[in-house]
Amino acid sequence: MASQLRLAVDAMSGDHGLRSSISASLNALNQNSALHICLVGDEAAIRSALLASNYDSARLSICHSPDVVAMDDLPSKALRYKKQSSMYRALELLRDGNVAGVVSAGNTGALVAMGCIILDRLPGVRRPAICAPVPAKNGYTLMLDLGANIECDAEHLYQFAVMGAALSNALDGRDAPRLALLNVGAELIKGTSVVKEAAELISADSRLNYIGFAEGNDIFSEDIDVMVCDGFTGNVALKVCEGTANFIRGQLKETFMKSLYGRLAALVVKPVLNTFQKDINPERYNGAALLGLNGVVIKSHGGSSVKSFEAAIHQAARAVRGDLTQAIASQLHATES
Repeated sequence: MASQLRLAVDAMSGDHGLRSSISASLNALNQNSALHICLVGDEAAIRSALLASNYDSARLSICHSPDVVAMDDLPSKALRYKKQSSMYRALELLRDGNVAGVVSAGNTGALVAMGCIILDRLPGVRRPAICAPVPAKNGYTLMLDLGANIECDAEHLYQFAVMGAALSNALDGRDAPRLALLNVGAELIKGTSVVKEAAELISADSRLNYIGFAEGNDIFSEDIDVMVCDGFTGNVALKVCEGTANFIRGQLKETFMKSLYGRLAALVVKPVLNTFQKDINPERYNGAALLGLNGVVIKSHGGSSVKSFEAAIHQAARAVRGDLTQAIASQLHATES
């Protein structure tokens, strides 16, 4: 295991199940020679899906799990009745040290709940957080929390900042990632008492490169590496960003198709539009890290295509290589000392 990077892929979960997870896993194996993937799910179905594929059997294994967590299963129901599911088994493999990370496109609530029970939280972590990259001018901005914690106090936000900084370092090697708190204004007098208190806690930690409050339009700035907020605000902001991108894409297409002149103009600017679409394509940035758990867990979007699921696998590999779990544990331990 020392020479290989072993990941468990929850092959059955998500809107597309094996249609995305199998091809994404094979592509990831082809691109990373150190990678070993364990596909977790119904063995017969997985082997059938692999029949027409060429792959290195020494780096691809199967762990049989007959059940699957449905996207609309309540977390409490999944915990109680889905212990034979691919999601549950993948997390058990991580807990038992058989793999170094887990990737799943399944039910987010169930994944968080199972993660907390099976893996447990790291010492000192009050609440796990969901952190994902959002397209920005400098590539992307890491943003957390994106929905795991609807209501947060100042200490929660401070811990999110610590964990977000550790993730930025693990993924991109940044020694001092620039942290900002999402607020209704950049002025110190603005915001709720919770945000103001969180700003004091974060700025008092000399290990964190805190640059102050930021507004919603700063999410795409090249000056911020990690944006911190509560889960309600973060989830709304993320959905607004995704909706805006889809709206602009749709409006551009509709405008160009309205007339012959527009269709001719579209042919001329098509290379530029393709580049633009590639830059803002969320598939490039897919993969939300569940921070604060005792292990690397990456949540892929429920409707992940092959390409986006593959991006989540690569992110998990980078997080493991960057020793994310230990980095967060060390940072939090230093905070308590």
